[in-house]
Amino acid sequence: MITNDKGIVELKHFILREVCRLAWEGRLNPEETEKIVYEVSPGPKPQYRCCIYKEREIVRGRIRLAEGLSPEAGSPTRNVVAVIPSACDDCPIQDYFVTDICRFCLGKACLNSCRFGAISAGDTKMRIDPNKCKSCGLCAKACPYGAIIHQERPCKKACPVGAISYDEAGICRIDESKCIHCGHCIHNCPFGAIGSKIFAADIIRAIREGKRVIAMCAPASEGQFGKDIGMAAIRSALKKAGFADMVEVGLGGDMTAAYEALEWIEARKEGRIMTTSCCPAFISMLRHHYPALYEKNKSSTVSPMVAVSRYLKHLDPDCITVFIGPCIAKKGETVNELIKDTPDYAMTYGEIVAMLDAKGVAIEPVEESYQESSVFGKRFASSGGVAGAVMEVMKELGEDTSDIRLMTCAGGEECKKAMTLLKVGKLNVDFVEGMICNGGCVGGPSKHQAENVVLRDREDLLGKADDRRILENLKNYPMGEFSMLRDGSIPEEIPPFISR
Repeated sequence: MITNDKGIVELKHFILREVCRLAWEGRLNPEETEKIVYEVSPGPKPQYRCCIYKEREIVRGRIRLAEGLSPEAGSPTRNVVAVIPSACDDCPIQDYFVTDICRFCLGKACLNSCRFGAISAGDTKMRIDPNKCKSCGLCAKACPYGAIIHQERPCKKACPVGAISYDEAGICRIDESKCIHCGHCIHNCPFGAIGSKIFAADIIRAIREGKRVIAMCAPASEGQFGKDIGMAAIRSALKKAGFADMVEVGLGGDMTAAYEALEWIEARKEGRIMTTSCCPAFISMLRHHYPALYEKNKSSTVSPMVAVSRYLKHLDPDCITVFIGPCIAKKGETVNELIKDTPDYAMTYGEIVAMLDAKGVAIEPVEESYQESSVFGKRFASSGGVAGAVMEVMKELGEDTSDIRLMTCAGGEECKKAMTLLKVGKLNVDFVEGMICNGGCVGGPSKHQAENVVLRDREDLLGKADDRRILENLKNYPMGEFSMLRDGSIPEEIPPFISR
């Protein structure tokens, strides 16, 4: 039973763990999931909402998300980020409020400034009609006492691209044509009303059917579970749970850096500014909000996640590839129709922990070591790491990088500012590394620990890695036999350092 002091994260984890448990046992069906609903909200009194009926409807929405479905049975959405309407009703509908500071003055500057007739006199202070208010803010500017405040809802404030609005009932709506799947709204909603579709049940089903399911762990994984939990420990736990194997996506960082370096060299000769391709939320921002830059300036190299998946599927076309990391946008990348041959699924750390918990598997230290990536590939997870790896490859190819003008952008606002300047031709740099999350992937919305803890433990783990170079490392892989381009093509002429 869920008690009153359980936070939203614990509630989500409990529901997902129970869904995974049913999936592992082969009993994931409506009758069994309805038991979860009543376990969470047994009644007769509600525990955290106004009534048990609302509580139960919210839990049903969470269960649907945990099964990879839209939270509303009658309102399907392809967007991986979705709203549970029954959970989204306790935030204020209006943006502007008249506080008790209002002196009910004779001048009525607020009333005179409003162009929409939204302000009128109440009994003791002015009032704003939320049905008429257009959130222009002129009243707040006009008030001589500063008695009118702007209170932006957390989800809308967190969205870097203005994809969130509200219907007439105040329910959050996500514009799929604007959403970049960054997931920042999910972890900023204090009611947990926004979530992402979770594909753990599908992955468990594939494992139970005997399919070869291979995990791909993001470079940000090192440091997420403690200083004694490196890639070998994560790999061991995943194999105990039934995964055929695990490959670190830092290897894909090496692959992406090698191909992106070739693009940077060519773009530099042409005098063309190029943006990186690692962060899917940044690429989505370009696609939806800066389409001209998306066509002209973005790298055509795939992300490390896609690179590793293509490599694995080249070796075994029937394998199922599953990315694990701190990123919601990776889920969007797996269903991006503009990228050919994407991975089958993507999961967050919280999701994989719930999946392991349901199987009785813990991530524990191990004696053996495991490394497939250079340290440069591992550092893709931090702001500046992508550009650092690309420039390392350029150096390994004999290029002089001393005069390269580089901009690293971490966070939605920094990325928007840089792209706006690039759009109007006022960005005086050669290359732009764009990451939507502050600090890069280690600061992703679904990180497993606080960023400062992750960074501390991460440095300990990276300090134990060997010093292999990127191109030296890639000689061990058949790079010329699978595509590293977004359109899935393989150039007839391949670089001299690439082996077939």
